Amino acid sequence: MDFILPQTLPVGGIPWEKVLSPLIPRLNGTYGQHNWSPKLLVPETDNTTSAEVTCDDSRFTVQVDVKYFNPEDLLVKVIGDFVEVQGKHEEKKKDGPGLTTRQFNRRYRIPKGVDTMALESAVSPEGILIISAPMLQTENSQSLT
Repeated sequence: MDFILPQTLPVGGIPWEKVLSPLIPRLNGTYGQHNWSPKLLVPETDNTTSAEVTCDDSRFTVQVDVKYFNPEDLLVKVIGDFVEVQGKHEEKKKDGPGLTTRQFNRRYRIPKGVDTMALESAVSPEGILIISAPMLQTENSQSLT
């Protein structure tokens, strides 16, 4: 953003309260004649995906709403202690030139004791991506037969 300053300054100097007030509002919500809202400082979240993470004694499961994505638009990978889900869908506009893009990236921490080598993912007919893995079997959890 460029500011063009006049060749001669006003007698009282630059009226900074008029120049900066839209840029740096006071925390009480007003500065001079300008009002602002805290929601202007917080970006709106992308509500195209919602997730539910569960973990019990037998299984770790992540369910992600991906109804606006095709299975080929999704990528699931394990990186360290996280499972990452990426989705990117592009389609040409029907009413003229242009492209509509929808994408998301999410990371979910994998709890200790999950068998990441057995992690599986699938998309349900309802558009829910289900990522699941069993817990590692320990000597204490194995039953004697």
